[in-house]
Amino acid sequence: QLVESGGGLVQPGGSLRLSCAASTLDHYAIGWFRQAPGKEREGIACISSGAGYTSYADSVKYRFTISRDNAKNTVYLQMNSLEPEDTAVYYCAADMMGWRPCTVLAGSENRYDYWGQGTQVTVSS
Repeated sequence: QLVESGGGLVQPGGSLRLSCAASTLDHYAIGWFRQAPGKEREGIACISSGAGYTSYADSVKYRFTISRDNAKNTVYLQMNSLEPEDTAVYYCAADMMGWRPCTVLAGSENRYDYWGQGTQVTVSS
């Protein structure tokens, strides 16, 4: 079971750090996805099981950073310079084949075997 936390209301330009926790995560690649009202779910970042490989969507590159602490079975998404367009429900997902390079390109959702319930992020003044 994946549990996201850290969402909330933040002003434009602000920061939030999301967490994705589970009883065990060290063998899984983890992806972060988001879905805004009326829009399709979008993959935004992922990290391989060994943290040696990360990938980002262009929309968040250089603003968001994904990292993991396998000792704590937690993956983080640090979000800086937030914009109103970042408002969405954010989900983390786990890929059992964590050894392979991860991806969050369109159509990659089928790679991910387990999903959290999501956490709301609202960017507004």
